This record gives sequence, C-alpha cells and structure tokens, in this order.
Amino acid sequence: MPHSTINRPTIKPQEQAAQTMNLREQIDRYLVEWKWFLLGVLLCVGIAYTYLRYTVPQYKSSTTILVRDENKGGLQSELSAFADMGLMTGAKNNVDNEIEILKSRTLIEKTVRKLNFQVSYFMSGTIKTSEIYAGRPFDFNILESTADFDKNPQSYTVITGPSDNFELLASDAKSLGKFKYGAPFILKGVQFIVHRIPQRGKAALESARISVHISSVAAAAADYGLRYTVASISKTTSVAELSLTDPVPEKADHFLNSIVEIYNQEAIEDKNIISESTQEFIQKRLKSITTELGEVEANAEGFKKANSLTDLVTDAGLFVKSASEFEKELITTATQLRVVEVMNDFMRTKTKADLVPANIIPTENVGGMINPIVVQHNNLVLERNRIIKDGTVKNYVLLNLNQQLDDLDRNIKESLAQLQASLTIKKNDLEKQEQLLKGKITQIPTQERDYRIIDRQQKIKEALYLYLLQKREETAITLAVTEPNAKLIDRATSSELPISPKKNIIYLAALLLGLLIPFTILYLIDLLDTKIKTRPDLEDKLSIPILGDIPRSLENEVVIASNSRSSAAEAIRMVRTNLEFMLGNVKEGQAKTIFVTSTLPKEGKTFVAVNMATTIALSGKKVLLIGMDIRNPKIDVYFKLPDKGLTNYLSKNKEAIQDYIIKNEIYDDFYLLPSGVIAPNPVELLMNVKLDTMFDQLKKDFDYILVDTAPVSLVTDTLVLAKYADAFIYVVRANYLDKSFLPMIENYYREKRLPNLSVVLNDTTIRRTYGYGYGSYGYGYGAEEKEKKWWRSEK
Repeated sequence: MPHSTINRPTIKPQEQAAQTMNLREQIDRYLVEWKWFLLGVLLCVGIAYTYLRYTVPQYKSSTTILVRDENKGGLQSELSAFADMGLMTGAKNNVDNEIEILKSRTLIEKTVRKLNFQVSYFMSGTIKTSEIYAGRPFDFNILESTADFDKNPQSYTVITGPSDNFELLASDAKSLGKFKYGAPFILKGVQFIVHRIPQRGKAALESARISVHISSVAAAAADYGLRYTVASISKTTSVAELSLTDPVPEKADHFLNSIVEIYNQEAIEDKNIISESTQEFIQKRLKSITTELGEVEANAEGFKKANSLTDLVTDAGLFVKSASEFEKELITTATQLRVVEVMNDFMRTKTKADLVPANIIPTENVGGMINPIVVQHNNLVLERNRIIKDGTVKNYVLLNLNQQLDDLDRNIKESLAQLQASLTIKKNDLEKQEQLLKGKITQIPTQERDYRIIDRQQKIKEALYLYLLQKREETAITLAVTEPNAKLIDRATSSELPISPKKNIIYLAALLLGLLIPFTILYLIDLLDTKIKTRPDLEDKLSIPILGDIPRSLENEVVIASNSRSSAAEAIRMVRTNLEFMLGNVKEGQAKTIFVTSTLPKEGKTFVAVNMATTIALSGKKVLLIGMDIRNPKIDVYFKLPDKGLTNYLSKNKEAIQDYIIKNEIYDDFYLLPSGVIAPNPVELLMNVKLDTMFDQLKKDFDYILVDTAPVSLVTDTLVLAKYADAFIYVVRANYLDKSFLPMIENYYREKRLPNLSVVLNDTTIRRTYGYGYGSYGYGYGAEEKEKKWWRSEK
C-alpha cells in the first residue's frame, strides 16, 4: 500500500519558544499543588514563630583597641631595650602576640573573678526564663570557697522583700533560712555575703524570686572563651577588635571593658619589672665600661708620645705633601744644574764673535747677576762684529772691545762656576731631606695598623658607653611614665538588635523551607514517575511524526459536536488537518483508510477514532467507522449499535457487507460498521480473504475509512490488518503509558510494520493561557474513574 514518509506534519517551534513552554509547563505543574505549598509555608512559619518566641536572643558587644606595636616579642626580657642592636631578631609581630594574650584563659579567668561573673541571676517569666544583670537587686558574692564547691555548680533561689532580710531556698525549693543583707553566712563550708543594691532593690524587683546559679571560675571562663573573640582589623594596622556574644548586652560590655583594663594593668606591671631589671643591668655595665675605656685611652696616649704623633692621619698627610714638594724642588734643581753645565761647555768653546744665550740661566741666587753680564757681553759682541766689517784688526776701538769681552767672559765663567757649586750643594741637601721623609712615610702603615687596633677598641668602648647612658635615660623615663600596651579606641557597645536569632532570616528561611519541602516531595514524585506526560517526552525518544496532543475537556464531551469550541474539539480538528499531510499519496477515487491503535487498553484510541470520524463527517466527507477491536469492542459505548457486525460478516459466506453498515442518525455522511459478536478465534477470523474484498469495495463507496483496532502490545490483530491501512494513528495517553514502551513504538516505525505511522498524545493538561483549560473525558473501556479528592492533583 503506498504511503508517504515525512519528517513532521507540524511545524517545529523555535528552541527558545520550546524552552519557554517547558518552563511554563513546569511552573503550572507546581502551581496546581498550591494547597501543599500554602500548608508547608504556614507550618514552617509557625515553627519559626514558636522558635523565636522561646529562644533567648543573643547580642554582640565589641570594642576596638590600638596595640602598641614595637616590632618586638610579646613577653619582654631584660634585653628588650637592646632590640635595635639585633639581639631580639626572629620575634613575631607584637600585635599577633598581644592578641594571643588577650585571648588567654588566664586573662579571662581574672576578668570573671574580678566581675564575679561566675554568679548568674535569672528571673522566671510566664514564657521563658531570662537572665538579669543591670536590674538585679543584689550581688551574691563568695568570700571563701572550697575545691569541692568549685567542682559542682550550685543553684539557689533568693526571695527578696522590703525588709533588710531575704530568704534563701535550695535547688529543691527547701528553705535554707533567712539572712541579712551585708552579713556573711556559711553554706556547705563556703562563706557567702549578699549586698543589696539600693537603687535597684526598691523598684519593681522589691519582692521577687530570683534564681542564682553559681559555677566555678574555670567553667565560667571556659563558657566566656567560647563566645569571646579577638581579631586584628587588617594586616596593615595594629588595631584589634574584641567581641563577645551574650544574652545580656550590659554584661558583655562590662566584660570587654574590664578585660582591656586588666590587660593594660598587667602590661604596665610587667614593663615596670622589666625596666627596673634593665636599669640595674645598665648600671653594672656602665661601671665596667668606664674602667675599660680609661685603659684604652691611656694606651692611645702612650702610643702617640712614643711615635711623636699628634694625629696619625694629619701627620701622614703632611709627610706625603712635604715629600712631594721636595721631589719637585729636587727635579727643578737638577734641571738648573744641567743648564749651568751646558753653559760652561759653551763658554769654553765659543769665539769672540759668538753670542751667549740669554734668559736660560736660572735667575735665583748667582743666576740673577749673570743675565745682565750676558746682555752686556752680547751688546759688545754685536758692536765688535759691526766694527770689524769696516776696520782693521789693529783698530784701537776694536782692541778695546776685545779687552772688555775677555773681562766679561771671565766674569760669566766665574759666575757660572759659583752657580754650579751652589746648585750642587742644594741638590745634595734636597736628596737627604727626601730620604728622611721617605723613611717616615714607610713607617706610617705599621703605625696606622697599630694605632687602628687601639682606636677601634676606644671607639667600641666609647659607643657602648654612650649607648648605655642613653638606655639608662630611656629606662628612667619608662619607669617614670609607663604607658599601657593598648589604647582604647572605642568603648564596648552592644548591638541594638540581637545577632541571633535573626527574625528576618529565620522567617525567610522558614518561608523558603515551606516552599522547598513540598517542591522536593513533588519533584521526587515526578522523578520516580516514569509515565509519559508531555509532548517533549515523546519528541526526545521518538522520531515518529506527532500529529498533535488532545487535552482534557472541561465540558466532559464524549463525541465532539459540530459547534463545540472546547480544547479537545480544537485539538482533534488540528490532528485531522495534520493527518491530511500523511495521506497525500493516496490515489484519487478511493477512500483514505486510517487505522487507530494504541499500546494498552484505556489509552483513548476508540475516543480518537470516533471523534476523528465525526470531525471528518462534519466537513462533508462520507466516512465509515469500523470496529475491528473484536476482542474488546468499545464503539457501542459511544453509539447505539446492533449486535451484528464485522465478525458476523466474516463468519458467513453469502453475506453482503452493506447489510451490516448502519447510518448514524445524528451526523450526515457518517456510517458505522459494528464489531459484531465477540469471536472465539479473532486472529483466524481477521486473516479471512473476505477482508480483501471488503476493503476493496468499501474504498470505492466511502471517502474516509477509520478503523478502531486492538492494542498492539497485547495481541497481533492490528499487525495482521496493517496491510489494509493508508496511515496509522498511534494513540498515547499522557500520565498513563510508561516510557519503557516507547522503544517498541519506535521499532514499529523503523521496521514499517505499521504503515505511515504517526502519534497522537491524548489526555494532556494544557495551561489556561492557551484557552484550553483543564478537564477529563471517558475512554469507553468501562472502567469508572475514581472521584478525585481536593488534595489530589490531576496529572
């Protein structure tokens, strides 16, 4: 039989729209159960109210202090004043150490003992018992205690009155007697005294029963230690915050202020002890250093006297400078001496016509007398050379000039000889002085090394002496003015609102829990429920085309009327429209044969077949509805039908099929072929060859043939008849069929055992927004639906 295979008869929505639809369906799923959510919220809020009504509120008190951070260890020693010399390296930050001291059990115990906080006062109320502190009318003090008493907490009841006496009751309400305020009394070997607080005792608590609970100091300190915290504000500051949680805010404030006072007082006492010990140590060391410093200074004095030194560095500088000057003068003298020798050589070899070099002879000493003679000599030589050009050798003037030149040469030579002798003596003297200075300079490194040893000892002793003098003054100042370790920045203040229990948070948590508990239960129910519920459940598991989903109808319609506008009616019309796409390849002139089946009974296949047939008939098409579920026929539930039908036709040889077809009286062009009598051999009957002839004939007489068949998972009847179908509508009932059956339906589709297969999801619940509403309808299987209770939701 020809059939078409298409991907989807309906247009697939966009992903975002599908996600929005799924979200709306989930919201609607839980909105239906609003009664359970309301009950859960009321119950949880009621529990929260009861908890807040009977819970004692806790308040947080806090104070901030500035710890004086000197980058030293926490507990100082006698060497604490020498920390800047590196003797205390490796110590932790002072803030961290002081915080640990503030958190110490010893400090907490001292505070508890000072404030007498091991004693607590309670007043019984109509709802809860609350602790009183600021408004207590008396102080219950322990003068002398015993070890046995401290081990076991004690409880007493004090009955106050307008007089100066009070009555004391034991924990078992037995009277222990009447006692007077301010007078000591003994109980169980322990001495007590009760002081009345006048400004409080004559107020509203003048006549009251007050419970007094006495615990050991260690137990009370342990209890406060659990609720007491100390923390640094930040790593970059030395500010610490102390906080305490307590049901009585005034008591917490008093505790924090007192613990800071005790901490500072102990720190001052420790510093005084340290300062006194340090001062004594410095005095001893000063005496010793003074003696040692005198010995070193005497050694330095003797060394300078022995080496004729005033200051080694200055003397060495003078020696080096003098040696440099002597060396420079020696070079100058040697140069001058060499010039004189050259002039002597020149004077011995020159003639009367030669000029004597001028201005090269040193002008110092004798040299200053030679230069004028040289100038005079050169003038005479020039005059002689001029005359000798014009006259004779025996010229009188020339002879006179020669005589003068000889005298001048002799004077020059004598002067040069004297100058040479003088320079030689000067050179020898300079060489001796230079050798003497070099000897002194070579001794300087040895003297400097020896003196440095003495000088180093002197400087060390002197620096240590001055340092000890400075520390002695600092220690004296510390003793005179000892500052506390911590500066109080803000005094202890308590929060106006309790930190626990927080009403808003508890009510919010109760509200959320009231919503979460029903949600979780419903979610688990849905999680454990494996029934098919919505169209996405089918789309995720099946590749079969889905014609549509049919919701429940508020009007409880069984057969859809022509003027019906219910959600089920509109959905069936949509399914009928989509079905036309599945039947596009059916030949013209013969009926379109549509088989309707399901997996299990009671899924509404007969309902779908009947209403599909009526919908098509209302469109003017000639429709035949055949009841081929011959094991459990249900069409007669919807229409009044005769007992004879298809099984009668198949079991007889000479019967015409038209004899068993009846026309519906309500709908035009709507005909029915009843199932007939239930046969004992349905499979063999459905394999009768007469069916071929019957379908050939019926396809010529009708436009549409709809066949109501048996469920495919129970019997093989439908599979035997599949060859006659142009298309199969597979009905799946929501909230009824298990998802485990979906692979079987997919196999039918892939193996093409049910031709042109498509799926209709029946009995769904759709949101009111889309105009479908909620409702239910009968399925015609004879099973009566149980009456739904108000607390049960429809799935």
